[in-house]
Amino acid sequence: MNRLVKAFRDPFWALGVILRKVSPLIKSDESYLKIEYFLGRKRLLHLDNPVRFNEKLQWLKLHCKRDEYTKLVDKYEVKKIVASKIGEEYIIPTLGVWDSFDDIDFSKLPSQFVLKCTHDSGGLVICTDKSSFDIGKARRKINKSLKRRYFYEHREYPYKDVKPRIIAEKYMADESGWQLKDYKVFCFNGEPKFIEVDYDRYIGHKLNVYDLDWNFVDFYMTSPNDKNVNIERPKRLDEMIDLARTLSKDDIFVRVDFYSINDRLYFGELTYHPGCGMIDFHPDEYDYKLGEMLKLPTNAD
Repeated sequence: MNRLVKAFRDPFWALGVILRKVSPLIKSDESYLKIEYFLGRKRLLHLDNPVRFNEKLQWLKLHCKRDEYTKLVDKYEVKKIVASKIGEEYIIPTLGVWDSFDDIDFSKLPSQFVLKCTHDSGGLVICTDKSSFDIGKARRKINKSLKRRYFYEHREYPYKDVKPRIIAEKYMADESGWQLKDYKVFCFNGEPKFIEVDYDRYIGHKLNVYDLDWNFVDFYMTSPNDKNVNIERPKRLDEMIDLARTLSKDDIFVRVDFYSINDRLYFGELTYHPGCGMIDFHPDEYDYKLGEMLKLPTNAD
C-alpha cells in the first residue's frame, strides 16, 4: 500500500521502478542512464559537457571501465587487494564465503556475525544473537539479493561481472555498543577532500559532512544531517586520510569507507559512484561544487 501511495504522489518514482524492471531490454547504457537520470533527478543528463557531480559520475560509468574494478567492488576479493596495500590489520575478519545460502553451516558461526552479498548494495543481514536468529527470514533476503542483476539497475560497470556470493564477517560495533558509524572519505584524483559520516542508520539514517580538519560542513546528500549532533573527531583521523590517499591514488574518483572501533580503523569498501550518481544535494549548489572538484580526463577511452 505504501508503494502505491508513493507511486500516486510521485509518478517519476513509479516510472523509475518500471525502468529498472525492464532494464535488461535496454541495450544502450547511455540511453538507459539518460532516462534514469531524467526520472530520478527530473532534469536532462548532460554528458558532452558535464558540470554537476552527479553528471560526472554518470560520465564515469560510461567512459571509465577498468578490468580491476570487478575485484575492487567485490566485498570478498577487495579485502586481499586492500590488505596488500595498507596491511591485514585494517581488514574485518571474514568467517566464511559461500555460493549458496544453504551451504552455510550456522553451527560453525559465532553467536554474532554479519552476512553480506558480495555483488550488490543492501544484501545485508546482521545477527546479534544466534539463539534468536530468524534463518528463514535471512534466507529470503539473501536469496533475493543473489538474484539481483545489480549492474543493470544503474549501469555501474564495476559490478557487471562480480560473482554473486555470500560472506560472513565478524560482528563489529563502535563505542555506542549497538551501531557502526561509516566514515566515507571522498577522494578526487587521489586526494581526500571531505568525510561523510553516516549514523543512526537503523533508527532514522542521517549523515554529517566534515572537512579534513573536522569542521562541520552544512550540506547533505539524500539523507539529512543534524548540526546539533556532535560526532567526535576520530582519534586516528590523520591516519584515515592517509590510508584513503593510498587506496585512491590510481582513481579519478572513489569514496573510501572506514569504520573506527576502539581506536582502531577498519576498511569498509570502495565506492565509485555514490548514490549511483543520483544524489539529492541540499543545497543544490553542492552538486556543482563537488563537480568542480572532480576533474575528468580530456581523453575518454
